[in-house]
This record gives sequence, structure tokens and C-alpha cells, in this order.
Amino acid sequence: MGCLVATLSLATPTFAHPHVFVDTAIEVLFDDQGRASALQIRWRYDDLFSLLIVEERGLDPDFDGQLTPDETLALQGFDMNWDAGFAGDTYALQSGQPLTLLGPADWTAAYTDGRLQSTHVRRFAEPVAAKADPLVVQAYDPGFYTAYAMDVVPVLTGNPACTAQVFEPDRAAADAILLAAIDEQAGSTDIEGEFPAIGAAYAEEVRITCAPPF
Repeated sequence: MGCLVATLSLATPTFAHPHVFVDTAIEVLFDDQGRASALQIRWRYDDLFSLLIVEERGLDPDFDGQLTPDETLALQGFDMNWDAGFAGDTYALQSGQPLTLLGPADWTAAYTDGRLQSTHVRRFAEPVAAKADPLVVQAYDPGFYTAYAMDVVPVLTGNPACTAQVFEPDRAAADAILLAAIDEQAGSTDIEGEFPAIGAAYAEEVRITCAPPF
């Protein structure tokens, strides 16, 4: 998505953060030993971003909000061409320590009701065993170009002893951080390129807690 965001930033005439809005859903997949093995992630993009991508690719020429099978096939992977080092705007932690997620796999894409939706799987480099501390999954863009909102209850597949709860950020505190960052960049000729990485302040997160034994 890194390349995609860079392209679309040229189409944004005024400075404001965020520019792209994504409804996201998280499904945690467990293996037969009850360990978290992967995340399935769904991104559903806002209408304007969706329209820009569809027009850029010459799809839906009749503007009916529906794609032909061939157009849908051409759409696959539209947001999976990640720049080197791009973390995928999904982060996992346990006991305060970051967990390694592999690159995207098994992706899909569709365009319905004027909005793009894609899914992909991020496997953990090592399966994550249950501990007293919850497994935490966060969705955010560090540069806050894209805003992610978890719009459905997270799904846990393969371990009935686990539960998930979504926690929202302290938005007043996050807004204060954003305003301070904007003030710091006042007068900059490249405020977009130099914008501080404050996206984590707005991160919604899922906390997965599993019953003993740990």
C-alpha cells in the first residue's frame, strides 16, 4: 500500500490528516495447539479513495458500482504491492514486545456498492502461545495518512477458550498530539513529507485473552 498512498497523495490538494479512511476487521486464526498462528485482515475503503483507484485503473466505465468478472480479476492485489519495510499497518504485541508478522498472503479484492474491499492473511513468524498477558493487535498508519476503524467484533477461529475486546484510543489526547505536530511543522514547505509519525496515538486495538493453562 505504500506505493498506492504515495500516488494518491498527489491528488490531495490541501493538507489534512488523515486522507484515507478504512473500516477494518481482524480475525485471529489459531492452530491445533491453541496458538495464534495468523491474522486475517479485511480493509474496506472509503468511497472517494475507492473511486480514485477504480478510475485510475480504468474499471467500471459505466459507473454502476459493479465490476465484471474480468475487471474483478484485474483488481486482485491492488493494495498488496507494498514498499520494502512497510509493516502493513497491522502490529501485534505480547507483554509489550512486538511480534513478527510475515508479508501478506491469500489476498482477495472486490468492489461493491461503490467501495473497495480487500482481505489478506498475515502469518506470525512463530505461533503465539497464550500467556497471562493478552495478545494485542493494533491497526494504524504511523504517518496517519490512513485512518483505520474496527467496524465489527473481532473473530477468533480455533480456540474457544479465548475472548477478544476492542479498545479505542484517548481521542482528546491523540488530537493534542496531532495539533502539536502540526504546530511544530508550521511554515514547512514539505509538511506532508516531514509529518511526524503520530498515527499510533489514534490506534484502535484488539486484546485477545485466553483462559489457563498458559
